[in-house]
Amino acid sequence: MKKNEPALLNTQSPVVLDSLEIIAFYQGHPELITGKAQLLDFYDHRAYACAWFAGGRLTEQAGNLVNRMINLPDEGIYTAIPYQKELELLLDGLNGQQNNQQTNVTLELLLTAQYFVFSKLAWNGMNNAASKSSGWYLPRKKMAYDQYLDSLLAAPDKPFTSAEPVYRQYELLKSFLRKYRALDTGSTWPPIVLPLPRLKPGDSAPVVTLIKARLYKLEDYHGDTLNNHYDKILQNAVKQFQFRHGLPVNGLPDKATLAELNIPLKSRISQILVNMERSRWLPVTLSSVYLAVNIPEFKLHVYHADSLLWSCSAVVGQTMHQTTVFYGEIKYVVFSPYWNIPPSIVRNEILPGIKNDPNYIAKHDMEITGYLDGLPVVRQKPGPMNSLGLVKFMFPNSYNIYLHDTPSKSLFGETSRAFSHGCIRIAEPVRLANFLLKEDKEWNPEKIAAAMHAGKERYATLAQKVPVFIAYFTAFTDRDNRLNFRKDIYNLDGELAALILSGNGVY
Repeated sequence: MKKNEPALLNTQSPVVLDSLEIIAFYQGHPELITGKAQLLDFYDHRAYACAWFAGGRLTEQAGNLVNRMINLPDEGIYTAIPYQKELELLLDGLNGQQNNQQTNVTLELLLTAQYFVFSKLAWNGMNNAASKSSGWYLPRKKMAYDQYLDSLLAAPDKPFTSAEPVYRQYELLKSFLRKYRALDTGSTWPPIVLPLPRLKPGDSAPVVTLIKARLYKLEDYHGDTLNNHYDKILQNAVKQFQFRHGLPVNGLPDKATLAELNIPLKSRISQILVNMERSRWLPVTLSSVYLAVNIPEFKLHVYHADSLLWSCSAVVGQTMHQTTVFYGEIKYVVFSPYWNIPPSIVRNEILPGIKNDPNYIAKHDMEITGYLDGLPVVRQKPGPMNSLGLVKFMFPNSYNIYLHDTPSKSLFGETSRAFSHGCIRIAEPVRLANFLLKEDKEWNPEKIAAAMHAGKERYATLAQKVPVFIAYFTAFTDRDNRLNFRKDIYNLDGELAALILSGNGVY
């Protein structure tokens, strides 16, 4: 494999391209012809297996590459890559179709061909950071699992071509990788089973010593591990463990808590290294205000530089309507918004609703404003019934995703909050609106409240765009330097771990 080849390979992909598809692709995309030899060489090394699709949907790594190519100015590259609009249209066509199980060959080839253009721009200089960090795409050499872990600990800058810094979570997770490797070497980790129907504070039982010992090793418990009494110290340790794992914090070793306690150390090590890899995909640091949504955590975080200002709960996309990992910039706050309903929802939900009930549109406070490609163009009017609530926060992107309010407040009380069609509902929209507009003399809390309830759509343009990162971290450290784990709700960790350890290509 050569250094300019895309380093994101999926050797398990069952879809194989044929030469006629590649010929047809270049006939329709002549501006990419200069990279044809590289593309053919790339697929020849892969026995013509697709690189960017797994199970009929884009891999997590492909989505990250797409994000970088769509946001080229953020790489310091101001030369447009050919067929960007087509790329965005193809991606939009995949929205809401994660379970389609169909590989889009044109998108597969377009990603590979555009990658070589992107790589050439970066490697050729442009006097920007991208030209210095193209090694971000270089594949690691194939190595055994333990060797791979050793390489991470010994050389955190690899496989970069120079010793560049990475997002701060990398080093924080690296310290826990050391600890978990040491635990895995020196500890047994048998499953803990409760012999009693339930265990509560004040009880005494032999299993209590096992729980204390396990939590001591995980640095949640700091008391006597030989005492079999379920005391206050253990109760607080269980609460901290539950908090770190996104569980209901009740201080009881319930089924969900025991399940997390019993996860093998090797699985946790894999989870840590996968998220170390994801740390390479974010900027090293920002000096400004920015927002970050961590999908598995179901949280929106508001930062200034590296300082966390505040957080609130979020609702993200269901497994079948996954929220995409990407970067954008908030440009507008929209009060009393219309909801312009995406074609996929019109097709799959609105049309069946109309078929069953002729008054469906009126009952849901919607209106049809026209027709496009055989479908009605439908929007929901501003007001209390609107699915976007009273305000939305727009950062233009090809995924049609934004932050917004919601009338369904009860969902924020759920532990797992993957309920939406892909957009992100936030629990404190009024606070966010006031925060984003705090420097704008035209807007104060009273005017914001009035605009939210006016029933008439109104835009407020931000003086400075605010970066927003939609991320997917299932392992991360919090502001108190505690290691947190979350469930892999979209089942992405396994795919990335397999790519890392296959030796066939990750960053």
